Amino acid sequence: QVQLVESGGGLVQAGASLRLSCVGSGRTFSPYSMGWFRQTPGKARDFVAGISWSGGSTDYTDSVRGRFTISRDNAKNTVYLQMNSLKPEDTAVYYCAAYSGISPRVAADMYDYWGRGTQVTVSS
Repeated sequence: QVQLVESGGGLVQAGASLRLSCVGSGRTFSPYSMGWFRQTPGKARDFVAGISWSGGSTDYTDSVRGRFTISRDNAKNTVYLQMNSLKPEDTAVYYCAAYSGISPRVAADMYDYWGRGTQVTVSS
């Protein structure tokens, strides 16, 4: 089992930055690829960014590419999502997830473990 806890969400104005963190505990963190997803009420959980277990490969959904950066520190069992130039449409609950594979996957149902989420609200 891997337990994941997100933090760093909040209420910010458009154009601001936030850094989300996700700390893992339980089983060793490093063999898992990690993903960040987001969800708004009534909608599916959408892929935002992913990073391979080694950190050498990343992937982003088009709407955040160039604004968001995913990174990880396996020694700290932590994955980060740096979010810059935030827009109101980035408002959502953000979840981190762990996938027991070498490279991250876009599909949420591929992930084995999930955190409880952290709310990000961007005002215009």
